[in-house]
Amino acid sequence: MDSTKRRFTKEEFARRGDAVYENDIRPKLKSEDEGKFAAIDIESGIYEIDIDELEAGNRLRARIPEAQIWMVRVGLRYVHRFGGRERQETS
Repeated sequence: MDSTKRRFTKEEFARRGDAVYENDIRPKLKSEDEGKFAAIDIESGIYEIDIDELEAGNRLRARIPEAQIWMVRVGLRYVHRFGGRERQETS
């Protein structure tokens, strides 16, 4: 069981995570990082980037055991997509 305690509301957590990503991390990223996952500690701004989201999160947690992790997919507006196919139009 995860022993990390929540210290923020969901809204504040998301606001902080997005702010750290947009202001501090995104400007440093390279084109080859697109599609990778950024695991971000919203309190310190320390982050890890990896093609595998669990690996990024695990590396960050190894560095900061009490990390409050916000996950972002570099270059995309979402981390995961639900649904397997496009909508088909009917005639």
